[in-house]
Amino acid sequence: MASYPVPARQVTAEIREKGSRFLAVVGAAAAEEEARTVLAALARRHPDATHLCWALRLGWPPRERSSDGGEPAGTAGVPMLHVLRGAGISDVMAVVARWFGGVKLGKGGLARAYAAAVRAALAELPTQVRVPSVRLALSAPLDRVGAVKRLVHPPEVELESEDYGALGSAEIVLRVEEDRRASLEEALAGLQVKIAPISAG
Repeated sequence: MASYPVPARQVTAEIREKGSRFLAVVGAAAAEEEARTVLAALARRHPDATHLCWALRLGWPPRERSSDGGEPAGTAGVPMLHVLRGAGISDVMAVVARWFGGVKLGKGGLARAYAAAVRAALAELPTQVRVPSVRLALSAPLDRVGAVKRLVHPPEVELESEDYGALGSAEIVLRVEEDRRASLEEALAGLQVKIAPISAG
């Protein structure tokens, strides 16, 4: 897949089911560390919530994780994850805070309510397209820098940084879309430029 939708901003939605309140928050999370930060912030904001459940999809193909937050196994995190999966969205975290209303919903009722809360949030969620890319660190002789720069064609290949050291070479960081990576690396190899991937993005 050349591209996939990601959240453009964070949204919230609330539903009620037999007295229980379900508050869904859906937004961007490009890494697990960012997701943990979002979850911690929501836990501080809603310390009185009976449960705090979440689902997470990162990258493409997506890596998926979820938590039932103390609800019966499979009644919260997995239904939430199914909704995100059905929307085809990634780099996304959905968190649902539940306040118990005094009436038990049963496993089926819980699963439907958590899924419905996430669907309600997704209905309000603006998205943007992300193209999978990788950052490449290059070490190029000074007389090859011009040739390397001629391979830069935004947005497919972007120059992130360049540093000229005292060793007769330049350290250059490029960001390249995954679909262009093989052809770029082949061209760089022809220039006898050392390449090392440093992170995906």
